Amino acid sequence: MQSCLAQKNPENIRVLCLGDIVGRPGRRLLRERLPALRTSLGADMVIANGENAAGGIGLSPDTLRELLAAGVDVVTSGNHIWKHREIYPVLDKSERLLRPLNYNNAAPGRGCLAFALPCGTRVGVINLIGRVFMDPADCPFAAADTALAQLREQGATMIFVDFHAEASSEKRAMTHYLDGRCTAVLGTHTHVQTADAFVSPAGTAGLTDLGMCGVERESIIGMDAAKVLKRFTTGLPHPLVPARGDAVFNGALVEVHKTSGRALSICLVRGNTATILY
Repeated sequence: MQSCLAQKNPENIRVLCLGDIVGRPGRRLLRERLPALRTSLGADMVIANGENAAGGIGLSPDTLRELLAAGVDVVTSGNHIWKHREIYPVLDKSERLLRPLNYNNAAPGRGCLAFALPCGTRVGVINLIGRVFMDPADCPFAAADTALAQLREQGATMIFVDFHAEASSEKRAMTHYLDGRCTAVLGTHTHVQTADAFVSPAGTAGLTDLGMCGVERESIIGMDAAKVLKRFTTGLPHPLVPARGDAVFNGALVEVHKTSGRALSICLVRGNTATILY
């Protein structure tokens, strides 16, 4: 892989993709540090999964506004997007918020969009949800085919897919299925960043899971460890709340050729006040 620290070629676009933002610590992290991170990486666009941004589960209109104000361009989501009903009308109106495309068509919101950068490039974003170990949903593979055709018609020259899924095998299957047909397939949902980033010969970047933007070492996938342990040790339900402490970034920076839409490199983004690139 090419070094993400190299000076950016003006013929390329850099897209910063962030994993699930968990609660207030995750939102504070973005508010205080995302602008500087975006500048230091030369990112032209930021995509972030916001389905855990409101109290650790779901997304509210207020937390959506907070994410957008912090510098996120497109907010994706997952199975927790339905937690707060006040977000439902926002899903129908917002041009920067997505819910998984392969939910029933009667569900509010949209599952894909084309975001226009200041340079005129249109970046397509598709939000899908998996079916392995998840609640029922329509076929994500068929939904991806439909969305790709729609976004190409809308002039998108590069397309990013947030595949919100539990099983790494299903996420990797989607990456192979879309190989050469989109710019990147990036997994979310498990909150643990994986070490399997790659760019295929056909120009599609893949990563099984971006990780999360939240409290990491002092938590269990971003949640208060004591609450989670009670669930495991007693078998009884206990409310989950985001852990307190300093949050860290987890995500990936993808560099893309502006004209062809092919991914040139993918680098893991991981750290606190500093960013560690691999």
